[in-house]
Amino acid sequence: MQKRTFMAGLMATTMMVAVPALAADWDGPTSGPAAADGKLIVVVAGDLKNGGILGVTTGVEEAAAKIGWEVRVLDGAGSIQGRTAAIGQALALKADGIIINGFDAVEQQAALEGVVSANVPMVAWHSGPVIGCDAPGGIFANVSTDAMTVSEVAAEWAIEDGGEDIGVVIFTDSTYQIAIDKADRLKETVEAAGGKVLEYVDTPIADTSTRMGPLTTSLLQKYGESWTHALAINDLYFDFMGPSLAAAGLSPDKGPQAGSAGDGSEAAFQRIRSNGYQAITVAEPLNLQGWQLVDELNRAIQGEACSGYITSPALVTPEGLAKLGDSNAFDPDIPYREAYATIWDK
Repeated sequence: MQKRTFMAGLMATTMMVAVPALAADWDGPTSGPAAADGKLIVVVAGDLKNGGILGVTTGVEEAAAKIGWEVRVLDGAGSIQGRTAAIGQALALKADGIIINGFDAVEQQAALEGVVSANVPMVAWHSGPVIGCDAPGGIFANVSTDAMTVSEVAAEWAIEDGGEDIGVVIFTDSTYQIAIDKADRLKETVEAAGGKVLEYVDTPIADTSTRMGPLTTSLLQKYGESWTHALAINDLYFDFMGPSLAAAGLSPDKGPQAGSAGDGSEAAFQRIRSNGYQAITVAEPLNLQGWQLVDELNRAIQGEACSGYITSPALVTPEGLAKLGDSNAFDPDIPYREAYATIWDK
């Protein structure tokens, strides 16, 4: 299994400044089938309001243009019913391949059984806790970083930032098994280091725009200054926390310090850069993962083996962003586009 390491020693030194240009060499796949001709692929996006899902979709579209495929993007719009309908529409379009983007395959088991029965190849991004090749649910490859590593990095940052006296609130969404697993690892890592988890908040990620404001106010009233850090399984939770902290008279430096265990959205980068109520994120190389999804789907369509490539995350800090100019994405300075184009003979 191939594994990309963007940050040597990341786990040992959690406060390292993360910048994308840490490795110039490509150690992902270097061989595979040439491009299959004239394919229509459908991206079934869990919710395009989610910055991680949107970033991956952009990468898929870029890679598909290079390999010469047509792409249709269907937005599940953050609801189970919407995602079920999108899978049905993908089948109606007679797609040559389907990309499950950002939702748990278990949630859509019945719908995905229909895809398997129709012999349509599937690859996925963040479809469950099993990453790499032969993921459950008929998925050829589930592209992701190691979610447990992501959680450990975020939790270790909080411990390093606040010491053993930290009081942490963890935000997750039990709709997704991977979100439960990530939140559990956040909790385990904080407590193993002597920190205190004040509360484990289960709130739907699709409803953050309406829930996070009142939740933040309630948590401030409940815990006051003992709430020192907020950790979430996704950046989207912090899209809507800042206004409530500001309304309570808390500056970004004085209020709970927010850190996300994924995915490195553009909005999160902007908040971190501007000291806007988020201190760090543990980012994934979303655009690269979009290219990988296209490559894995090309392998699946042609009956070739999954590549087994697994990307690694990076801890994104204000110091690291200061070195990146205006970039609001973790796009490592490695020649992945050229590598995949060479494999595809493009």
